[in-house]
Amino acid sequence: MRFMVMVKATKDSEAGVLPDEKILTAMGKFNEELVKAGVMLAGEGLQASSKGARVRFKGSKRTVIDGPFAETKELIAGFWLWHVKSKEEAIEWVKRCPNPFSGESEIEIRQVFEAEDFGAEFTPELREQEERLRAQLAAKKK
Repeated sequence: MRFMVMVKATKDSEAGVLPDEKILTAMGKFNEELVKAGVMLAGEGLQASSKGARVRFKGSKRTVIDGPFAETKELIAGFWLWHVKSKEEAIEWVKRCPNPFSGESEIEIRQVFEAEDFGAEFTPELREQEERLRAQLAAKKK
């Protein structure tokens, strides 16, 4: 099972306050544990929403909204993509994680959809397309 593990933004992260050496060192050690355990597939920190944008869809219309975005508690400051056996295992890993910020913080865990989750709607043609795209992505990483 794959899970997206999201570090929620704080007022400081949205203000562009970078983590100190102590937090960076602790996170680096934690990331090494994740990699050694074969759990971590990807992980990155994200710039503040002031450097981002959203695209709102309404039918065929697209509206671009530049950041920053008001609701800090709804924003993401960083993420991991993990491969674990269960949500419970993901929770156990998060509980071992250093606090990403000096004050209060929150990490959200969400399971990633797999092809089999879509049932019959995910036709053999769509499955073939998905496999082809994943192979192309893997080839670009080499």
